[in-house]
Amino acid sequence: MEQLESTRWFVGRDFESVVTRVSARTPATFSMTRSQRLGFALVLNLVLVVGQIVFGLAANSLGLLADAGHNLTDAAAVLIALIAVRLSRRPPTPTRSYGYHRATILAAFVNAAAILIVAGIITFEAITRLSQPESVNGGIVLVVALGAALLNAGAALILYERRVDLNMRAALLHMSADAAASLGVAAVGLVILLTGGFEWLDPVVSIAISVLIAIEAWRLLRATIDILLESTPRDVDLSALRAAVTELDDVVDIHDLHVWSLSSGIRALSAHVVVSGQPTLEQAETVATRVKDILGPQFAIAHATLEVESIAGAAACVSDIERHVPD
Repeated sequence: MEQLESTRWFVGRDFESVVTRVSARTPATFSMTRSQRLGFALVLNLVLVVGQIVFGLAANSLGLLADAGHNLTDAAAVLIALIAVRLSRRPPTPTRSYGYHRATILAAFVNAAAILIVAGIITFEAITRLSQPESVNGGIVLVVALGAALLNAGAALILYERRVDLNMRAALLHMSADAAASLGVAAVGLVILLTGGFEWLDPVVSIAISVLIAIEAWRLLRATIDILLESTPRDVDLSALRAAVTELDDVVDIHDLHVWSLSSGIRALSAHVVVSGQPTLEQAETVATRVKDILGPQFAIAHATLEVESIAGAAACVSDIERHVPD
């Protein structure tokens, strides 16, 4: 094949096959799919909401009512996560070439924002209750809160998985936060039951739990924003990636390097790889293959699109970019 002055070949793996392989590695807990686990957690939350509202009104406990409100938000959050998981399984289309994997990130974003809003509402109500304390039935609070804690802990265990997925992490955060909140409310119920006083602990514990939940929700929200803004993943060192690629034989430089996340489990990369000499198509494909062989194992890049070019082609590419940059 004849030599080319500037050889630019977009050598990228088929995205749909990459998605299929990544999806196939999705872990299963108790042999249940993510959809099944989320569905089970949804049913548990709806049962809890009804029970906590009924007994919360009977016991006059803001803690139980706040936990019921949180569980209602959780039910909506789990439903959103469930819809997102099912959407993410759809194959890419001509109009959505990357498929629906961002649906899980959007779901995590909405859920994290909802947690922050609910935490703010609970804190406001708790502060109001502190200025106007009311009698609380400690016995009912203790029994209902312990039952809620057990159910939420069970739901959290079902949703837990080692692989980091922001959508599942958001749902897990909801369940774990409710389990913690229920334990705090149960502790308050026990104190009130044994002492006949300390009703002020009910709103104080609500505030403390809301603050802890809000901190974790903010971290989750930041992580989703990073992905939506197509930021470089925090654990990817671009300098190390650049060094690993340029250490390969015949590779002179790499520029226009971009790494981003399509979802929590799928990362993509695009770059221009500059090689020495005047590469043929076969040589360009060989270089691209060698680059991809280090991107996956070392940097967890599932999908890479590379433009292989000569030194002369790289200079022309930089000139093109400079001409198109607005004043």
